[in-house]
Amino acid sequence: MSYKTILVHVDNGKRCQARLDVAIQMTRRCDAHLVGLNALTAMRLPAYAAAEAGAVLIEAQQRAFTEQSQRAKAAFDRATAGLSKIEWRATSADAVDAVSLHARYADLVVLSQPHAGDDGGVEEDFAERVVLACGRPVLMVPYADSYKSFGQRVLLAWNATRESTRALTDAIPMLRDAKEVKVIAINPDDADHGAVPAADISLFLARHGVRAEAVTDYGDDIDVGNELLSRAADYNSDLIVMGAYGHSRMRELIMGGATRTIITSMTVPVLLSH
Repeated sequence: MSYKTILVHVDNGKRCQARLDVAIQMTRRCDAHLVGLNALTAMRLPAYAAAEAGAVLIEAQQRAFTEQSQRAKAAFDRATAGLSKIEWRATSADAVDAVSLHARYADLVVLSQPHAGDDGGVEEDFAERVVLACGRPVLMVPYADSYKSFGQRVLLAWNATRESTRALTDAIPMLRDAKEVKVIAINPDDADHGAVPAADISLFLARHGVRAEAVTDYGDDIDVGNELLSRAADYNSDLIVMGAYGHSRMRELIMGGATRTIITSMTVPVLLSH
């Protein structure tokens, strides 16, 4: 199993180049096909405003989409020069819907950590919504720093849930290439984990060609998200793999506590699966 098609969201935001660098690195590592997709958050107008000036606003929005899409494509073309397996796509559909749909025809999606100052043309919770909606693993790139190399020392969060099982399985192509994989169980329940927490899932990984070390943390007041970040620093990890917890209802997004902490405060790339 490997990632054969990688989808990266391309816009004119400040962190687009760092996101492209990570996507290209993964494309080369996996000898994959790279798809660049340009999509923005669609303008939402009250009914009365749409009725009064709908045609004018729609035309202005379409013109803006076209201009920014051309700039985004130019950046994608520059970044991917020398790659042969590339494809460009652009759409005027809403960004969350568009990326979620195109993701279902890819093995891995590359997005950036949400940041209010990025000015990429999408809502601040765009990445979180895609994680919950797309049905594919999302490799999220932190807003700060650049990542010419990552995935050699992996910290994998394991709590025997559907989400963490999905994330672990989705990450196997990256885990096989890693020099070190630590599977961490925080305050594990023996009923779910067995006598030696994380040992059974480490054996599962071994059968897939991944050498993993089981690690356990106990504490009455451990904040799981911050504990993961702390352990990632202790182990000098350069990738965190974890399940994404939450749901989206109407325009309300509710993320799990640990997931929210990691997305807000990540210091290394994070592979998230829901």
